[in-house]
Amino acid sequence: MTGSIAAYKAAIVARLLVKSGARVQPVMTMSAGRFVGAATLAGITGKPVEVDMWSSTSPGEAHIVLADNVDLVAIVPATADILARLASGRANDLVTALALCARGPVLAAPAMHPRMWEHPATQRNVSDLASQKRVALVGPVMGDVASGDFGMGRMADPTQIVAAIASMLSPRDLAGLRIVVSAGPTHEDIDPVRFVGNRSSGKMGFAIAERAAARGAAVTLVSGPVALPTPHGAQRIDVRSAASMQAALWHALGRDLSRADALIMAAAVADYRPREIHQDKIKKSDERIALELTKNPDLLAEIGAARPTKRPVLVGFALETQRGEALVAYARRKLDEKGVDLVVANAASEALGSDDIEATIVGAGGVEPIARMPKVSFADVVLDRVLALLGAT
Repeated sequence: MTGSIAAYKAAIVARLLVKSGARVQPVMTMSAGRFVGAATLAGITGKPVEVDMWSSTSPGEAHIVLADNVDLVAIVPATADILARLASGRANDLVTALALCARGPVLAAPAMHPRMWEHPATQRNVSDLASQKRVALVGPVMGDVASGDFGMGRMADPTQIVAAIASMLSPRDLAGLRIVVSAGPTHEDIDPVRFVGNRSSGKMGFAIAERAAARGAAVTLVSGPVALPTPHGAQRIDVRSAASMQAALWHALGRDLSRADALIMAAAVADYRPREIHQDKIKKSDERIALELTKNPDLLAEIGAARPTKRPVLVGFALETQRGEALVAYARRKLDEKGVDLVVANAASEALGSDDIEATIVGAGGVEPIARMPKVSFADVVLDRVLALLGAT
C-alpha cells in the first residue's frame, strides 16, 4: 500500500483476498501509514505489517525474504510517484525493493488526480512498464476523485483488482477455449414503466464468467438486467428480454454453433412475455386487469436441437422450489428434453440473491451432489466438468 487517499480501499482488497482463501502479507510505505493505520491491515490479514527494511520482522533481508514467500505482489493503490520509481528500477523503500526482486508477477492499481495521470511523465512511465512486461496495471478508471474532479485516475474497484489478481494466479487450463455464459433475469415489458421478471441476481453466471476468464478462456457474457460489474477479462453483451438474449446468444455462438466450445446457460429466462407491449403507461381504472401472456422460446432447447455434434458442450440450470429426489428427477427430464450435457439443479430458496450455492449436477454419467460453497468456488466445479467433457469429445 502506498500513500494515496485511495489507500482505504486497499483494506477492502485485503479483506476480499482473505475471504477468498488467500494468505496476504501487508507491506506499506511510510506515507501510506498517514492514510490507513498499520493496525487495520494487521487485523484484516492476521499478519504483522512490514513498513521498512530497518525494522522488519522478517529475518535476513526483508525484501528478499518477502519475495521468496509470495506468489504475487499487488501495489494497491499505486501513486504516480511509485509508478515512476518502478519504471526506473529504483528500490529506495521496502515496497519498490520487493517489486524489483519479486519472483512472481507484480500488479499495480494506479490512483491519482486525472491531471497527474495524463501528465506526459506519467504516461511515459506507464509505457515503460508495459514494454518491460514486469508490472501489470489494473485501472485507473473514469470517475470522481477525492478533490471532487472527474476524469481518468480513479482507482479500479476493489472487486476488479481482486479479479485481476485471481486471473494472474489461476491455472490457464482453459486457454484457447471459447466459452459463452448467460446470466441474470430477463425483463419482459408490459408498458414503458412495467415488466414481468424474476428475482435472479446474476451472481452465479457472473462468477462462472469471471473464473472462466481467469483460467484463460475467451469469455462472452450475455447478461440480463443486473447491477454487477463486468468480470475482468470477459466481453459483456447486455440484453433485456428473452428475444434479445436469443439474438445475442446466436450471434455469440454462430448460426452453426462453431464460435464456441461451451455454452453455460445460467440465466433465468422468463418463460412467458406479455402478448402486447403497450406504447403508453396503462392507467389505473378497474379493480382488476387481465394480462395475456404468450410463451417465450426455449433458448437452451433450440440450441440443443441445433447442435450437430457434442460441441459446444451445453450446461443448463434448473432453479426450482422442489428439493431432493423431485428436484433431481426434474433435472434428469430437463437433461433429456433439452439435449444438454449437464444440468445444475438447485433450490430457489437457497440460491436466489445469495453468494453461496448448494446444488446437484446431473449428467449422463450420474448425479453429483455438491455441498454448499461460495458461488465463485462452485463456478470452478462447473468449469472442471466442462473441461472434462471437452476432453472427451
